[in-house]
Amino acid sequence: MDGTMGLRGLLCMYVVPLLALQAMPAQGSPTDRPKGSEAVDGVIIRNLKVNCKVTSRFAHCVITSQVVNSADEAKEVAFDVEIPKTAFISDFAITADGQAFVGDIKDKVTAWKQYRKAAISGENAGLVRASGRTMEQFSINLIVGPRSKATFRLTYEEVLKRKLTQYDLVIKVKPKQLVDHFEIDVDIFEPQGISKLDAQASFLPKQLATQIIKKSFSGKKGHVLFRPTVGQQQSCPTCSTSLLNGDFRVTYDVNRDKPCDLLVTNNHFAHFFAPQNLTNLNKNLVFVIDISTSMQGQKVQQTKEALLKILGDMRPGDYFDLVLFGSGVQSWKGSLVPASAANLQAARDFVQRFTLEGSTNLNGGLLQGIEILNKAQGSLPEVSNHASILIMLTDGEPTEGVTDRSQILKNVRNAIRGKFPLYNLGFGQNVDFNFLEVMSMENNGRAQRIYEDHDATQQLQGFYDQVATPLLVDVELQYPQDAVSALTQHRHKQYYEGSEIVVAGRVADHKLSSFKADVQAHGEGQEFKTTCLVDEEEMKKLLQERGHMLENHIERLWAYLTIQELLAKRVVVAINRKKSLVVSVEDRGTFEVVLHRVWKGSHQDFLGFYVLDSHQMSRRTHGLLGQFFHPFDYKVSDLHPGSDPTKTDATMVVKNHRLTVTRGSQKDYSKDPRHGAEVTCWFVHNNGAGLIDGIHTDYIVPDIF
Repeated sequence: MDGTMGLRGLLCMYVVPLLALQAMPAQGSPTDRPKGSEAVDGVIIRNLKVNCKVTSRFAHCVITSQVVNSADEAKEVAFDVEIPKTAFISDFAITADGQAFVGDIKDKVTAWKQYRKAAISGENAGLVRASGRTMEQFSINLIVGPRSKATFRLTYEEVLKRKLTQYDLVIKVKPKQLVDHFEIDVDIFEPQGISKLDAQASFLPKQLATQIIKKSFSGKKGHVLFRPTVGQQQSCPTCSTSLLNGDFRVTYDVNRDKPCDLLVTNNHFAHFFAPQNLTNLNKNLVFVIDISTSMQGQKVQQTKEALLKILGDMRPGDYFDLVLFGSGVQSWKGSLVPASAANLQAARDFVQRFTLEGSTNLNGGLLQGIEILNKAQGSLPEVSNHASILIMLTDGEPTEGVTDRSQILKNVRNAIRGKFPLYNLGFGQNVDFNFLEVMSMENNGRAQRIYEDHDATQQLQGFYDQVATPLLVDVELQYPQDAVSALTQHRHKQYYEGSEIVVAGRVADHKLSSFKADVQAHGEGQEFKTTCLVDEEEMKKLLQERGHMLENHIERLWAYLTIQELLAKRVVVAINRKKSLVVSVEDRGTFEVVLHRVWKGSHQDFLGFYVLDSHQMSRRTHGLLGQFFHPFDYKVSDLHPGSDPTKTDATMVVKNHRLTVTRGSQKDYSKDPRHGAEVTCWFVHNNGAGLIDGIHTDYIVPDIF
């Protein structure tokens, strides 16, 4: 009996419960009405505090709100706050009359909490939903008894990303009424030292903001305090309405005496790379613009205004072209041309003249733009060392030419082949932004939504400013293989002026003292190389100064970046209630976790892990299941009675080993999770010795983390 074998196996897993909030009691003890604040429908916000601690770009923020029901009847109270879209909620609790009700979450990696919570839509009392350009809204309603009070506490965490030479911490301020005790308190600790610090409240008159906002920094520490009195919150001296409605923004940057900063502690590391004083790289830039009829009106006008401004910012050494797509595809030149004064003027005339037409041939437009960049890299030696960038702007879905999204993704991926980044800008609410986001992620770029507001032109310009000045291409941050056991993204297609590359990971045991990082990239006219070493004396000082807080933040930063990358790789989690959980990773693999409920008197219930689709798994995939994702040759012969007369033994030749195997049956629970289905198979003796690589104990670990 010859053939090839593939194996689908079972693996016991530990599943952690999601955030579950217990019901709140409606009764409570009487409380006094606070002075100064006005009740809204009988409900008063006694205090509202936001406390943020930022350590090494990682922000840990706690929002605490105490509300009082001053009425003689029960009232529904809404805890409604906005947090950054890139943040994870790590804790939420309610306290009523001294009794705490806390979400029961047992994850060791806090970044998973929000991800798992969001996996089941509608299961929890608190819902997170999009509410603006950069914020998500968290809402939960609660019945508060007459003359009772309740305290809400929400904790969220985010990594601050450096854009245009600064980090932004944005806190949404919108209490909707005057608050007796309102406070925003931000503490910043940066091991590199703080070079600048500012804070702005867009909702306050400039003179009042200067008077109220207290800010200071020295060395590694910075502090911002915003504590307006009730009078300072009032929109007028006799008004009960509040001025507090908008963004409170803290901006800062750190000292950059060396090209990179490497922190290692508690078996985790964080590597911050932002070299200064580099020569700008020239660009090969192609804009791919949607001119379908859905772009009519303000959208096309704002697009033209932004393009004209961007053309005015092009540098003499840059090369560029413009591609338009509606039902058909047209390019301005069909090849890259230098950004000379004459060419820029001709391009402005072209932008001002073009008109809208037809449907949306998105696939055709992108492939035309990609072809222009590919041809230039192969036929124009003068642009071969430039930083190539492709930027597409669209407001709709593909309706002309190739419309199947999976095929478009494949076409774009195969055409770019990792040579340059693709940035997608989605205009308006009807655009399939998830599709654009996936496409950008697959091609070393990112997507951004452009909102149909009066400042859309500034939004487009603002995005371009972030990628207008590439400094390095093909950036790779390298670490000793034997020193790292886990690593976030460490290869980046381009590094831009004013930005920062952050890599985090786990350090193998006993490798802390010798840990280092090498950085390689291509710069203007030369190779860029540098080595970053751990400054042990500086680390000792930092640990004495911050100790556990610094260790905790580095580990959390690693967890945060890891889950962000997982989400970006199109991981989809679907829960079939009381049946199974299915995890799909792009179109490359699907896994199912089934809860097998075993009848009374038999073994205990268990979880089965099934690999439903593994056709795109790498040949290097290994592990107890992974080594069998791809078929392998085997031969079974010499069938004869075994020690059990009811079963047949045989000899199996596999992986150059001769094994004794026994014919038997096994239950497959993939289709019938309760009873399973009998399937015949060969059982390999001695814990699979000879069939599996190594020995079975190689695949046993004491802890999944």
